[in-house]
Amino acid sequence: MTVMTLLRPEGLVRSPAFSHVAVIPPGVATIYVGGQNAVDADGALVGADDIAAQTAQVMANLKTALAAAGASMSDLVSCTILFVEGVDLRAAYGVAAVALDADRDPPLVTGAMVAGLGVPGALIELSAIAVVPLSSAAPGYPSGQ
Repeated sequence: MTVMTLLRPEGLVRSPAFSHVAVIPPGVATIYVGGQNAVDADGALVGADDIAAQTAQVMANLKTALAAAGASMSDLVSCTILFVEGVDLRAAYGVAAVALDADRDPPLVTGAMVAGLGVPGALIELSAIAVVPLSSAAPGYPSGQ
């Protein structure tokens, strides 16, 4: 079963950073990952004023959250990313791109610049949506193992 199809239609800008449309068939488990900041397992901010270091921690946190639900970076449908005004987006993208699955089209991405985030010192926050076949969903999901 195809779990999702990501599209980059003719007539819309073609970017290596994002797709434009996701088609999700029925019969899949949808996974929502809440805002991930650059904090470690103890809640300490990682990376201080370094957007690249913070982005690396955010992507590591995303991988951990997805894995807990039986998913991986290959299962991402959409990411919403908030950046604190003034950060170097190229530095953040360079780190984030490495963490994504290079063998498939990138997920849908929405980015926004904000004045600040809830975690003091955080420069980036990312939330995501992923899908997996019901048979791959984490234990405890109604149709998971």
